[in-house]
Amino acid sequence: MTNEPRYVLRNARHLAADYVRRTVREGDTVVDATMGNGYDTLILCELVGETGHVYAFDVQLEAILRTDERLKAACVRERATLLNAGHETMAQQVKKAPSAIMFNFGWLPGAQHVVTTKVETSLAAADTAVRLIVPGGIVTLCIYPGHEEGTRELKALLSWAGSLPVRTFNVLHHCFSNAAPGTPQLILIQKNDPSPH
Repeated sequence: MTNEPRYVLRNARHLAADYVRRTVREGDTVVDATMGNGYDTLILCELVGETGHVYAFDVQLEAILRTDERLKAACVRERATLLNAGHETMAQQVKKAPSAIMFNFGWLPGAQHVVTTKVETSLAAADTAVRLIVPGGIVTLCIYPGHEEGTRELKALLSWAGSLPVRTFNVLHHCFSNAAPGTPQLILIQKNDPSPH
């Protein structure tokens, strides 16, 4: 008899973090494509350990400052490069193939909802991400359709992900069927490993 707690099915962000924890190994290169308040950046820093590295992107300086503070408080700041740049520039900034790339589309939590991710740059960044990741690596896309641009993003990203070649990628869409409209959804993409097992 075990005292271990049962698995709790939570929201799209927690599902994404669960998949990332199962994928990333110490020493890996990984990407937080939408830094925000730095929660995912911190998770990734802890997973890659002292020998790995995290590249984190955000267009808002406020996100950089909040994340910098969070990583310093956890004593893992040296494991991350914080880039004040759009995630669509990922290919120019990340020189080693990552094992995981995390996206949390929408706006910066706790800030004014003026700046939000846009369909065009979100699609460009997601397309870059699936080309960059190593075989066996994953891309997590958390999408928030509770606002107009988020609804557009969900529709566009689902269409794009559904068109990825099945021999190269596995694509899974998590949607809570009994949740309120606008509840966050997760698209998980894994690049197939062509090597024999």
